[in-house]
Amino acid sequence: MKLYEFQAKEVFNEAGIPIPKSRLIQSIDELSIALETVGLPCVLKSQVLSGGRGKRGLIQVVKTKEEAHQEAKKLFTHEANIKSLLVEEAIDIDQEVYISITVEPEAAKALLIASSEGGIDIETLAVEQPEKIVKYPIDIRDGLQNFQATEVAYGFNFKPDITKQMIKILLKLYTVFKQYDAELVEINPLFITKQGLVVAGDGKIMIDDNSAFRQTRYAQDLSDYRTEAEYEANRAGIPFIQFDGDIGLMCAGAGLTTTVYDLINYEGGTVANYLEFGGPNYKKALEAMEICLKVPSKVILIVTFGTIARADVMAEGIVDAIKRLKPDRPIVTCIRGTNEARAVEILKSAGLEPLFDTEEAVRKAVALSKEAK
Repeated sequence: MKLYEFQAKEVFNEAGIPIPKSRLIQSIDELSIALETVGLPCVLKSQVLSGGRGKRGLIQVVKTKEEAHQEAKKLFTHEANIKSLLVEEAIDIDQEVYISITVEPEAAKALLIASSEGGIDIETLAVEQPEKIVKYPIDIRDGLQNFQATEVAYGFNFKPDITKQMIKILLKLYTVFKQYDAELVEINPLFITKQGLVVAGDGKIMIDDNSAFRQTRYAQDLSDYRTEAEYEANRAGIPFIQFDGDIGLMCAGAGLTTTVYDLINYEGGTVANYLEFGGPNYKKALEAMEICLKVPSKVILIVTFGTIARADVMAEGIVDAIKRLKPDRPIVTCIRGTNEARAVEILKSAGLEPLFDTEEAVRKAVALSKEAK
């Protein structure tokens, strides 16, 4: 679960990490009061969960009230569906730094990542000049120790006072990482001001979905998602991605799904959504189909190959879902694996045609999607 910038900075502020003076607004009517609080010049920062805001024009520096109102109107009517802006004081920046803490799954450790060159092009830096990025593993049993934070901070070669501030921020950032069961906490950029202060210019926190039962402070609702289908999939714990094509996919396994994607493309079809119907979700046919039916597709294609995920259980679930939901579009099935013979009987008894060849199933789905246009 991703937090918005204003939420991440709220957490940072509570943890003692300095942040710029700011005010959140949800309409243009609130801008004047925000400007009085924050002052001018200031920065209008769109609150969206996607990255690359600067490059997309979703962050604007304004110097006057007139310019602030003009840019705020543009942002609130932007196609990115912006519901709130963080009005933030403009910082007198001397240098931008990158720091983050994430999970290193292979070593079962946390990983502190730092670079003296932060900003919007940090990804390019990681590819072209990886030597400028420091990676410091942290034993989760012990946490980030003072001597480790000191070692990283001194590596920046800042003046002593800035180095002391950096040490404190690194230690506090790890506290946030642990307290919020985070997969990632990131400050990019971390500003070094011309006045010698260290301030979090941005903030990103990604909370592990597995800890949602205890991390309830920032539980997301429908307004945080692009579509109702994405929201319902998240609530059900089902991996889901929505596109804008014609064929809704319920597939089991990433490898099989990738193959089906390619086959649909080769046949001249397009994908409306991907939904993971395998693994722990193979008994969730009703929820899965209900989510797929919220997507504007022409046909639903179900392709699975299960060993632990039994074919007969998936077939029973699909038939039950069809009876309950009465889908308004064709359903194409290619369900293979354990207890496949029984799955065939179940599908046939419900009037469905069980297919055994993935390519054949794809061709049928693409043909049906084209007929529906």
